[in-house]
Amino acid sequence: MTTPTGRRSRLFLRAPLPEARARVFLLPYSGCGASMYRQWPALHEGVNFCPVQLPGRENRMREAPFDSYEELADSLAEELLPHLDRPYALFGHCSSALAAYETALRLVERGCPPPARLVVSSEVAPQDGPYGRFLQMTDEELAAELRALMIGLGGEPHPDLIDLTLRVLRHDVEVNKRYHVAEPTRLPCPVTSLGWSRDTGIEPRLMSGWSACGDVDDVVLDGDHYAFVDAPADLVRLFTDTFTTA
Repeated sequence: MTTPTGRRSRLFLRAPLPEARARVFLLPYSGCGASMYRQWPALHEGVNFCPVQLPGRENRMREAPFDSYEELADSLAEELLPHLDRPYALFGHCSSALAAYETALRLVERGCPPPARLVVSSEVAPQDGPYGRFLQMTDEELAAELRALMIGLGGEPHPDLIDLTLRVLRHDVEVNKRYHVAEPTRLPCPVTSLGWSRDTGIEPRLMSGWSACGDVDDVVLDGDHYAFVDAPADLVRLFTDTFTTA
């Protein structure tokens, strides 16, 4: 997987599969990189799940992080363009739901085919934020969250790794604090507002504002705030059904 200049693209940890009938671009949330989706299948029922790597983390650690979701969306719209040669969807959880929404807007504005579906998980709508427990946390509290997440993902929370990731997370939290859209633009594609039954951070009832962003389907799946990491069957099926009925 190379760019037009011959350089290997760092947008994906694994190259999109040419045999796939459709693609789902998975955006990592605050402080995390594409490896958080390592438990997701690369291909399921012909649908290719493509974790997107954002600048400033993991194999792109030397790159400057984005300073706004709008800036990130401008970049992603350009980088994803060569991979939109078949039906696709966008998925974002927590803060990356906002980045996914902005990316969908940029793609439509550029005349690209709209996503078959935008799935926004555990995040309030653009006009209802900024909101979330991370936004009020101290560095010590954020570090504790990172440790718990790393252990949940099967990793080892080494202190040096926590310190490095904490800098990225703090930057991302500040980006979230600055983001607010008074009157969101409606998308010409279906939007799924996805809540989780045991999510105490963003309760599903707080996500009703997404109806201002497009034709919304409200879905609540069983699980806590991090349940999406395990690629639950109901969530994977939501995407494969999208492309079956599209």
